[in-house]
Amino acid sequence: MDRRSIMTVAAAAALALGLLPHSTMAQQKSLKDQIIGTWTVVSWEQTLKDGSKLERFGNSPKGVNTFTRDGHFTLILMRPDLPKISSNNPMKPTPAEAEAITVGSIAYFGTYTVDEGTKTITEQLDGTTLANQLAIPQKREVTSISATEMKYRNAQSVAGGNIELVFKRAQ
Repeated sequence: MDRRSIMTVAAAAALALGLLPHSTMAQQKSLKDQIIGTWTVVSWEQTLKDGSKLERFGNSPKGVNTFTRDGHFTLILMRPDLPKISSNNPMKPTPAEAEAITVGSIAYFGTYTVDEGTKTITEQLDGTTLANQLAIPQKREVTSISATEMKYRNAQSVAGGNIELVFKRAQ
């Protein structure tokens, strides 16, 4: 092999090696970096202890889950068919309207941390429409994540059972 051939092979090898760590690092983005942003809910399904399934927010739920880089989050979930309040006064729903709204929606916010090893998001709630959740760390196990879809599980819901959520990244 002449000197020019050796230099060409060496340059190609250096270029390939120089690109390898960058592409490897891009594939190994941290879970925290991957969840940052706004996600819209696709599905919410609870499996109760008796094995039965519940879609509390219907088969086409509405909602968002947002994670900020500085460790804050919000979650809002609701049925698409929530009733209008007949009195047009949010302070005076009928008992049936109040029950439907309470059962068909939830919202909470606070701070979060990520355990990269267990792929777990732990949420500490600052406020919620279900006060029973306050002071209880909320653990969410990320079962899969891509650039456009995130799935996670809540294995310790206040009402019992296992909740599976699917989100798509908001555009």
